[in-house]
Amino acid sequence: MKRNLGNVLTVLGGLLISSFAFAAEGGDATGWMAIGSSLAIGLAALGGTYSQGRAADAALSGIARNPTSADKVFTPMIIALALIEFQAIMGFIIAFLWYSK
Repeated sequence: MKRNLGNVLTVLGGLLISSFAFAAEGGDATGWMAIGSSLAIGLAALGGTYSQGRAADAALSGIARNPTSADKVFTPMIIALALIEFQAIMGFIIAFLWYSK
């Protein structure tokens, strides 16, 4: 429970800072945009690496329990890792577009 509360507070903090960045007027928004963009990149990287580790752990556990299923597990694992990586890249692109706005 304590770990989930930390994740929720991190996400809420990122949303709070990014909302201040969009609410700022004129040239004052660049500092808040930099903070919001860096949080977006950090959260995308954190979420991507965590979920890739969990996916690889589950796939390797399945292969360790049943080595004959390695061919059936490997391809879906690679596809899942590619989709997770795409989400992290999209987080980077969104943060870049935020900052360049």
